[in-house]
Amino acid sequence: MSMTADGKIATANRRVSSFGSERDQVHLMELRTMADAVMAGARTVDLNPVNLGPGSAKYRALRVKRGLTEYNLRIIVSRRGTIDPNAEIFKKKFSPIIILTTDLITPLRLRRLQAVADEVKSFGNQELDFSAAFKWLTTKWKVKRLLCEGGGEVNDALFSAGLVDELHLTICPKIFGGKTAPTIADGAGAVKLKDASLLKLKSFKKQGSELFLVYQVLKKRRTSKL
Repeated sequence: MSMTADGKIATANRRVSSFGSERDQVHLMELRTMADAVMAGARTVDLNPVNLGPGSAKYRALRVKRGLTEYNLRIIVSRRGTIDPNAEIFKKKFSPIIILTTDLITPLRLRRLQAVADEVKSFGNQELDFSAAFKWLTTKWKVKRLLCEGGGEVNDALFSAGLVDELHLTICPKIFGGKTAPTIADGAGAVKLKDASLLKLKSFKKQGSELFLVYQVLKKRRTSKL
């Protein structure tokens, strides 16, 4: 995740969500070369021209060198299936697209998404059970390492479920402000201090005016789902 110095990952209207440097973009693509699957929430996919793929030939070659498939699996999260079937991601057919949802998805939305995705799978009645979803991804799709690229509600649900092992965080020299602007972990959040996820700084690097931080998650919350 990239965030401003005041902890925002987008402006209050969510129209500005890409603000890191070229080095930050390279770092993102490098992380994708180590993951079996790349995951993002519905709004991240809808509001940005992303395809969640491995990028250029040099990154694909690095994946193969590391023993992974040339193209990573792509996963979209949407509790109600509110994903635009005309989004940019569905126009790129290089690797399977999996949609994780719940029983709240309407029959119409289900049919529309089944027409553009390789599989639409429900985990939970009203809240998405990520633990069950990840077990299924491991069993059926052989996912051992998953990279989540937001947004804030998805991240918070993963922290709450105790499923985050590591956080790569870029701090960018900007201030967005706005009490409704999203952060790296929105959603329900921790109610008490003792419920917070605890992190240990593994490494940090300064490049230009940006800081690249890597945290290990020490204490996992396991308190809620999306």
